[in-house]
Amino acid sequence: MSPTKPASVTTSNDTNAARRDTLSITDNRTGKQYEVPIQHDTIRALDLRQIKVNDDDFGMMSYDPAFTNTASCISRITFIDGDKGILRYRGYPIEELAEKSTYLETAYLILHGELPTRAQLDDWTYHITHHTFIHESIKKFLDGFHYDAHPMGMIISAVAALSTFYPDAKDIFDESSRQKQTWRLIGKMPTMAAFAYRHTLGMPYAYPDNELSYPGNFLNMLFRTTELKYRPNPTLERALDVLFILHADHEQNCSTSAMRGVGSSQVDPYSAIAAATAALYGPLHGGANEAVLRMLLEIGSVNRVPEYVKHVKAGEKKLMGFGHRVYKNYDPRAKIVKRIAYEVFDVMGRNPLIDIALECERIALEDDYFVKRKLYPNVDFYTGLIYQSMGFPMTMFPVLFAIPRTSGWIAQWQEMLLDPEQKIARPRQIYLGYETRSYIPMDHRS
Repeated sequence: MSPTKPASVTTSNDTNAARRDTLSITDNRTGKQYEVPIQHDTIRALDLRQIKVNDDDFGMMSYDPAFTNTASCISRITFIDGDKGILRYRGYPIEELAEKSTYLETAYLILHGELPTRAQLDDWTYHITHHTFIHESIKKFLDGFHYDAHPMGMIISAVAALSTFYPDAKDIFDESSRQKQTWRLIGKMPTMAAFAYRHTLGMPYAYPDNELSYPGNFLNMLFRTTELKYRPNPTLERALDVLFILHADHEQNCSTSAMRGVGSSQVDPYSAIAAATAALYGPLHGGANEAVLRMLLEIGSVNRVPEYVKHVKAGEKKLMGFGHRVYKNYDPRAKIVKRIAYEVFDVMGRNPLIDIALECERIALEDDYFVKRKLYPNVDFYTGLIYQSMGFPMTMFPVLFAIPRTSGWIAQWQEMLLDPEQKIARPRQIYLGYETRSYIPMDHRS
C-alpha cells in the first residue's frame, strides 16, 4: 500500500446507484472498481482492505491522525451537533437537565438510559452515598504525597490504587460487580478529590456527611473547619450540581477514548478510570479553563483587550476558551455557565476578571475574524472564573472536571464492554521507516 496513491472515489447521477446505499470506488492504479456499503453515513474501514494492487498486499487503510473523521464505536449515550450547538444525554437536551435535574439523577440517566423513578433514584442515591468513605489505607496513601503535589496527580494514583483494594472489580462481566464498582467510583471520587485538596493546604481531612446532597457533601469535605454540622450555601451547592451535570459526558473526547481504549484490554474499571483521568490531566483537555484564567490575568484590564485581540489575529497569541473541536456554534454549556457565574458572584463577590472576559466575548462575537472561523465561547471560558470565586486554586480545576465525568466514563466503558463488535484497541500505522538492514559491529560504524 502506498500512502501517496489513494484510491479515488467516483460519484454518479444514476438514481438507481444512489438507492443502493453504497460507495463506488475506482482505483486509478489498477483500474479496478469496488462497491462499499454505506450505513449511518459511514463505511467500514475493513471494507477498504479489499483494495489491493497485488494479491499479497495488506490492502488499503484510511489515514486519520487524531481520529478527526473516524468513528471508533456505536454509542447511544451522548449526542452532539456541533454546527447547531446541540448537546443531549440519552436524548434529553442539556438545557433541560441543567434546569430541572440533579447530577445524581443525570448520572443515573447516562448509565441506565432512562430517567429514574422516585424509588430508583432513592435507591441509587442511597448506594452512592454509602460508598463515599474511603479505606483508611487510601488516606495514608494520600498522606505520602509531598505537600505541593498536584491534586490531579494524587487522584490518578489514588484511583489506580483502588483496584488493589477491590479485587472483585476484575470480574467485569458480572453485572452485580460492575454495579458495585459504579457506586464506589461515583461515591469515592469526591472524597479523594476533597482529601487531595485538604492535603495541599495541610488541613485535617473532613469525612463525608451522608445527610447532605452529593455536591453539598463535597463542599463539606472541602471547606468544613470547626463547625459540628456543615451547612453548604444553597446557591453554591446548586451551582456545583449544575456544573457537574454539564461535565458528566461529552461523547468520544480524549479521556473517554482513553477509557474505552484501556478498558478494551478488559482491565478493571479503576485502572481504566485512572487512564482516563490521566488524559484529562493534559492542558488541552481538563486544563483548558486554567488556560483561560491565565489569559485573563495576562490581559490584566478591559482597556488591554483590543491590543490582545490584535495579537491573536496576527497569530502571535491564542484566545483561550474560544472555539472547540466539535462545536462550530456557541457551546450550549457556555450559556448555562455564564448564568451560573453571576449567581456565584452574588454570594462570593464579583470576580474582577469577569469584565475582561465579557469584553473578550463581545469583541469576538462581533469581529469577522472570529465569526468566520466560528470561534465562539466554550464551556471552559467561564468555569475557571466560577471555581476561582468559590476559592479553588487552579490546580483543582481538572479535578473538579474528573468528579462528574466519572459517570460518563463508566457508562462509555460499560457500553464498550457489552458491544459484541468491540475488540482490544489496536490502531494501524503507515510505516515509512527503513527497509531491512544488517547489524553493523561497533568498530565499523561511522
